[in-house]
Amino acid sequence: MAASDSVMTALERNWAMVDAALEGLDETILAWRPTAQCNSIAWNLWHMNRVLDSFVHTRLQDTPQLWVKDGWHQQFGMSADPDERGVGWSMEQVAAWTPPNREAQLGYYEAIKAATRTYVTSLSMADLEIERVIPPVAEPRTVGAALGQVTWDNVSHGGQISFLRGLFLGTGWFGR
Repeated sequence: MAASDSVMTALERNWAMVDAALEGLDETILAWRPTAQCNSIAWNLWHMNRVLDSFVHTRLQDTPQLWVKDGWHQQFGMSADPDERGVGWSMEQVAAWTPPNREAQLGYYEAIKAATRTYVTSLSMADLEIERVIPPVAEPRTVGAALGQVTWDNVSHGGQISFLRGLFLGTGWFGR
């Protein structure tokens, strides 16, 4: 059993759920917000990927994020700021955000999944026990604890994406 098996199991199951929820959605459905106080599927997907990109690359490996390194920010028509992840955005900012085309959204998602798999599956037990200070929290925490946090975040947003799919199109997608 690899040191990272539990994290990868949770992420893979979440990604399978998100993959099923995204299947067949067009740009109209991806951008739909049920009310002015809700995020769209596209925004949740973007935010979920931005948080994972920042953790996997900047916070845990001290390497450039794919957002900047691979030019995803350009495809999204956004800033190269590696800290721009939607954290703390107001509903007005969410409403003003224009998602890119479906191909860019899914391309970034697939790139983040691949990079995360490569990083997480490379970790040993010793790697998971390394302590880091990961802003904004000043106290050191282990790589394993940070991965637990970002996995929880990923699963939360995956659930939101799946819920919005069901809200818009009804049941039936989750049994595939």
